[in-house]
Amino acid sequence: MGRAEIIDKVNGVFRDVFDDDSLRIGEQTTAADVEGWDSLKHISLIEAVEEEFGMRFTMLEINGMKNVGEMISIIEQRAV
Repeated sequence: MGRAEIIDKVNGVFRDVFDDDSLRIGEQTTAADVEGWDSLKHISLIEAVEEEFGMRFTMLEINGMKNVGEMISIIEQRAV
């Protein structure tokens, strides 16, 4: 799976979790950039991404994610 396809899927997950079809995320997007992205939404978002890609992030990975691009990189590495 290519990075562009991963970004598209992650965008879909964000739209579902935040219930906003106009939401567009990029690799530099952080919680501060998305209205309503609080700690509870973060948990929902992580769970939804894990379900979408059939994987589980480690706590170290979750704590180390500074932006969406880092999440995408982890998914891309695991897809190999």
